[in-house]
Amino acid sequence: MGDVNQLVTSDFVLVGLFSHSGSHWLLLSLVAAMFTMGLLGNTILLFLICLDSRLHTPMYFLLSQLSLFDIVFPLFTIPKMASHFLQGEGSISFGGFAAQTFFLTLMGMAEGILMALMSYDHYVAVCHPLQYPVLMRGQVCLLMVGSSWLAGVLNASIQTSVTLHFPYCTSCIVDHFFCEVPALLKLSCKDTSAYGLVLSTSGVLILVLPLSLIAISYGHVLGAVIHMCSEEAQNKVFTTCSSHITVVGLVYGAAVFMYMVPGAYHSPHQDNMMSLFYSLVTPTLNALIYNLRNQEVWMALAKVLSRAGLRPK
Repeated sequence: MGDVNQLVTSDFVLVGLFSHSGSHWLLLSLVAAMFTMGLLGNTILLFLICLDSRLHTPMYFLLSQLSLFDIVFPLFTIPKMASHFLQGEGSISFGGFAAQTFFLTLMGMAEGILMALMSYDHYVAVCHPLQYPVLMRGQVCLLMVGSSWLAGVLNASIQTSVTLHFPYCTSCIVDHFFCEVPALLKLSCKDTSAYGLVLSTSGVLILVLPLSLIAISYGHVLGAVIHMCSEEAQNKVFTTCSSHITVVGLVYGAAVFMYMVPGAYHSPHQDNMMSLFYSLVTPTLNALIYNLRNQEVWMALAKVLSRAGLRPK
């Protein structure tokens, strides 16, 4: 009976984000403000990309997928966390826990691969501009996005199914504010160190391979920029690429801490803070980075606003 997963018919209890802090309402207000800002920023960006024909390019198609990830991921975590806080309890069913784990793992993996594919898009645009319409044609862009989603589904299916097959016959209290594999493994009444090592090793491969593609792509881009004669062209490339590199640093920095650093070296409180960073802060900053530093987006927004202002009341 010790190997039977007793939690299949009972609930998990998420401790919550504010359990380690005294300023609950202040922190909740800050989280709510950032959540609203990120949701609004990414929704506007996605709306403009769909609406403005000048933004119907491979780069903005990939960027629209990033905005989609940055809308959905916080929606899976922040409202549930706020609801638990306001209701004074954080129970979640086994099925709900499994579903949240699956979708969050899926989106995390898919977003990481998408970041690497966006760096390839920049490489082709800068280093092979004449071949860009062929190398980044519509079918290729769809294949890129489809592969990122497929990789996410495969990774999430494996991680979720293996993790939930461990027996959880002791405490059902998860010291985390949403469902994540490392937090759940700590509750198992079986030794999960071997699987934890496999998880860390696969995490290294999953992170290192895309990061290698990003490094190679931007290495070629940097070489091409150095040889450019036009200062205006250099500034445009630097602006576009620096925005993406900043986002890459935000996304992969948090992922490296969570999945490449063994769990023994960081506390549940640190895990909560880092999870808050990549589930809320990073999506919000992504929207601000691509909105505030992108002149084409501002032009598209101005066009939409001018059209709205000219409509008869």
